[in-house]
Amino acid sequence: MKQYLIKLINGETLLREDTHQIMLNITQEQYNVQQIAALLMAMQTRGVTVDELLGFRDGLLETGKYVNFEDYDTLDIVGTGGDGKNTFNISTCSAFVIAGAGYKVTKHGNGGSTSVSGASNVLQGHGVKFTDDVDVLKRSLDEAGICYFHAPLFAYGMKFVGPTRKALQVPTCFNLLGPLVNPCHPKNSLHGTANQSQLRLYNAIHQKIGDNYGVVTSYDGYDEISLTSGFKVCTKYFEKVLTPIDLGLKYVKQEEIFGGNTPEEAIKIFDAVLEGTATEAQKNVVIANAAFGMSVIDANLSIADSVAMARESIESGRALATFKKFVEINS
Repeated sequence: MKQYLIKLINGETLLREDTHQIMLNITQEQYNVQQIAALLMAMQTRGVTVDELLGFRDGLLETGKYVNFEDYDTLDIVGTGGDGKNTFNISTCSAFVIAGAGYKVTKHGNGGSTSVSGASNVLQGHGVKFTDDVDVLKRSLDEAGICYFHAPLFAYGMKFVGPTRKALQVPTCFNLLGPLVNPCHPKNSLHGTANQSQLRLYNAIHQKIGDNYGVVTSYDGYDEISLTSGFKVCTKYFEKVLTPIDLGLKYVKQEEIFGGNTPEEAIKIFDAVLEGTATEAQKNVVIANAAFGMSVIDANLSIADSVAMARESIESGRALATFKKFVEINS
């Protein structure tokens, strides 16, 4: 570790091979908490590079559990978190809307860290039991059109940096790794980032990975399409700055997509969207994110078409039926 810390003190960046090896060493418990903390804070102060983040990703994937779904054309939709906005579970709800529209979704997620309710919290609140059993996951994907990877069951390496991250109480580069280590390496992804610098970082990372992707950020600091402001979308094919009006939708106020003060309140909003009883703002923000997810996996869709398909998935009851089937298989 000393050689890496000296490089960072001297203002140098680390190679992808360096951080890959560091991650392997962390999982073998070769470093103490102080060394890991020094490394993470040195990188956070300077700003993590594309290759450094990719190296950590390589190490996490190598030491984690891989799920072979190569025969499926699936999408993951997930944000980095850390935007401090405490919205309801927009990406998770969008995942079921996308699956309800007929696309396969391999959703990766965890419990909430900066919000009241993360993806795992809202699913657990419905009685879902998390599993790494590939047969159950495959059945869920085949019959419900969606399966869920609870991150701690797959990215084993994360637990070795957990105590250090918790003690530091500030964001580190590991906050950016979650969306990048989906255990089935899906062919398509829509990732939400909390600011412009994260969007540029993710855009460059996806270009190196070579997958089919979309990265979004809202200009007022949401790690998703919030409809509270304009937003930027980067994909393999284009970069666009858009507004809610471009989607045929209205601007919403921040308080209209607030996730509540308890996990129970967040679950009520999640259920209301799928049941068709949510407010227009809550429903439309899910439609917007689901629409762009579908546009990533199906490049032939226009914005108007994907918005209409997302709306129809909710209003027809197919998104709700998809969710009920998912809960039935995974409970």
